[in-house]
Order: sequence, then C-alpha cells, then structure tokens
Amino acid sequence: MKPTPRDSAIYPDLIRYLQARLLESSQIPADRKKVLERVSAYILERLRNSKPARLTFICTHNARRSQMAQIWAQTAARFFDLRGVATCSGGTEATTFDPRAVSAMVRAGFRAERCTTEDNTVYLVHAGSEISPARAFSKAYHDPTNPQHGFCAVLTCSSADRECPVIPSADRRVLVPYEDPKSADGTDREAEVYDERCREICREMVWVFARAAGTNAVAEADKVTGTARRPGADPPQNKPERDHGYNDE
Repeated sequence: MKPTPRDSAIYPDLIRYLQARLLESSQIPADRKKVLERVSAYILERLRNSKPARLTFICTHNARRSQMAQIWAQTAARFFDLRGVATCSGGTEATTFDPRAVSAMVRAGFRAERCTTEDNTVYLVHAGSEISPARAFSKAYHDPTNPQHGFCAVLTCSSADRECPVIPSADRRVLVPYEDPKSADGTDREAEVYDERCREICREMVWVFARAAGTNAVAEADKVTGTARRPGADPPQNKPERDHGYNDE
C-alpha cells in the first residue's frame, strides 16, 4: 500500500515518484536519519509556535544539489499539506542552475520552463498545473531574495560547510552532504548519476517532511519494506495546526 498524498494538485507522475521514494525510507542509514531529524524537528517546532519554517539549502555554487533539495523540500511540504513552510537555496557564490540537474528533475515528473537566456538562467519549475512554480536560479545564500533571519541553513556539500563556518542569521545549521553529480558530467553515466542524486535527495526530503507532519506514512512504508521501527521511534504524533496564520519572525 502506498501512502496517499494530501494534495492531489501535484502532477500524477510526480506523486508516484514521491510515493516510491517514501517506500524506500529504509535505504536511509540510521545515522543519516539522526541528522535529518534535526531538520524535521526545526520545522515542527516553528509550525507549532505559529512561525514560518524557512529552509535555506546551501551548496558552493547553487548549481545542482542545493537547487534540487530546495525544490524537493517545497514539493514534499505540499505533498504532506504542511503549510507555513518556505524553501530557498543559495551558494557561497552564484553560477547557474545546471541544465543537467534541471533535466533530472523533469525526468522525475516536474515541468521546467526556461524564462531567460543569459548564463544564469531563470527556470520556473512546476509541480502541478494549479501550483505556483518555483523560480529557480543560482544565487548567493545571502541574496536579498532569500530570508535574512529566522531560517534553518541546510548545507548540502562538505565544501560549503568548510567555506561557511558561521551563518550568524541562521536559527539552526545542519550539514546534510550529498555527492556532487558533476563528477559524471560528459560521461556515459551522466544522466544515471544525476537521476541517482535526484532520487536520494527526494527520498530524504520526503522522509524529513513525513516526520515533521506527524504522519504514520514513514512507519507504514517501513512495514511494507520489512523494517518497522520500535514504538519509541515512531514519528511525532502532535501535528501542527494547518489553517492558522504565521507570525513573520
């Protein structure tokens, strides 16, 4: 049995992709889940206190991993109907949203619209016909379009972690490194490696938001895969309110 999404406005192919990744939650190592749990706890804490949960995904060039993580996180929040979540991304420097990463997201079920022709292309990435698209382009993490305070900094590559030792305006800083698919650029395995990274990031973002939503979808998925948790490790059961306003703090 696949977990049922709480938002049917998402493209059907994308829903199936999200469901498949949730059923793979047993592939996430236990020590990795402990790190991801810090992101889930931040989201839940903010929403319980009627505050927006802002996540800024940071990588060196804001070209691949941080872009994919931002878009998957926002889509996972929509999938679990977690309102009050805002995601963005940035780098220690701006380059461009790599078209190979864009193509991997399209293969996963998104639709991407190229809006500009300059080197740092702006893409509108659609998760559903009635859902506002993500406006994706490479930028520095402190770009004016990103939150300047009251956010969780999620660092998606170890080099960014070394180059950004202190982010004073962040409420929390979590290192969630991913291998750079750039290593496969121009090889026969290029698409395969980008698709692998796309799946991995989606799998973990879906797990993060399932935990934050207080849903039993993670436990259900583990039963399907034969890796049910101990009762003490079940997802949190206190769900944030869905329809209240959020204090902009």
